[in-house]
Amino acid sequence: MGKGTGAQAGLRQRNMALVTRALAAGEKVTRAAVAAEVGLTRATVSTLVDELMAAGLVEEQGAQRPGTVGRPGTVLALAETGPAGIGAEIGVDHLAACAVDLRGKVRVRAQRPAANRGRPAAAVLEELAELTAGVTAEAAKAGLHPVRTTVAVPGLIGPDRGTVLRAPNLGWEDVPLAAAFSEGAAVENEANLGALAELWLGGHDGRLTDFVHVSAEIGIGAALVVEGRLFRGARGFAGELGHVPVRPDGPRCSCGATGCLETYAGEEALLRAAGVRTGRGPALKAAAVAGDPSALRALEEAGAALGIALSGAVNLLDPQAVVVGGPLADLAPWLLPGVRRELAARVTDRQWRAQDVLISRLGHDGVLRGAAYSSVRTVLDDPAAWIRTVTEGAEGAEGGGLTEPSPPPTGSTSCSSR
Repeated sequence: MGKGTGAQAGLRQRNMALVTRALAAGEKVTRAAVAAEVGLTRATVSTLVDELMAAGLVEEQGAQRPGTVGRPGTVLALAETGPAGIGAEIGVDHLAACAVDLRGKVRVRAQRPAANRGRPAAAVLEELAELTAGVTAEAAKAGLHPVRTTVAVPGLIGPDRGTVLRAPNLGWEDVPLAAAFSEGAAVENEANLGALAELWLGGHDGRLTDFVHVSAEIGIGAALVVEGRLFRGARGFAGELGHVPVRPDGPRCSCGATGCLETYAGEEALLRAAGVRTGRGPALKAAAVAGDPSALRALEEAGAALGIALSGAVNLLDPQAVVVGGPLADLAPWLLPGVRRELAARVTDRQWRAQDVLISRLGHDGVLRGAAYSSVRTVLDDPAAWIRTVTEGAEGAEGGGLTEPSPPPTGSTSCSSR
């Protein structure tokens, strides 16, 4: 291939990615609207859309509603069938898996309780692989073809992007997680996936590109998004908010230090302080709703500790917002007053406002949806590569080898620690 041909192919590849991302970001858009959004001619966009439709990645949904200026265009949308992402989640007390389509819509979901703390990793991964295989099979019945599986883990991941170096709340060390899946898997820290889900699926319409995302179950997880990208740090371990000291003379943390945020705002610390012995998060929320003094006092102290830790992150990074997600969002009415009070007192930017602390709309499914959508985003980010791979697979099948098109390369995502 000559230089000119290669450059032209590269330009087409980039333009096609621009079109698919514009369709992913908008609703009820037309060719003209896409052209205006990405800065390409309508003729170019029409050609690219035709290719995407032929590949089964885009579909037409009829004409625009009457009342639009000029000649009504045809509404476009990403296809409901075709490539899909599989997400899997390992929690301390549960396993979950789901499949999402190109639009990020959950099409199949499964979850089961599982006491994973201290359980042999091999048993956990065997059960997770079984759960994920069931979701994949159900997705196939709906006309979806998984691109890859991404597994969310509450732990620190090694440079091979497939080994859990340490997951203290599971009791794991040096676990080759990706190898447990027959076709391999991408592995990512759960807090990072929660932040990516907020970026892509949180309903911010591209306006929120710099934020700190914080969530908690047993531990406290945080992730940083800077200019629309996950910030990982030099070694991939950015976001250890749970081990930021908020009261250096406080109780000893599992990490060996004293006074870490996790000892005040982690779930176990909250339950202990509130006197809640069974039912975990839902029971704590019920106690707060009922006005139990111990629960309210524990949540007030946790909110203040969280605000102290977050004030350092806000002063250092100057984000647009702090987003509270996961199980913490359920407790927001009682946590946020303390968080906002400490931020108001400690953030040097006096333009920082209470409303800059947001509650995620994604609820408990943020991590799982982030895992699944990160898998199918590989198609949106490079649809030309997907089309090329599927075409080559089909040609191989005609030649007498494959019975189905080969999936695109799985790749791997890097991970952060918690």
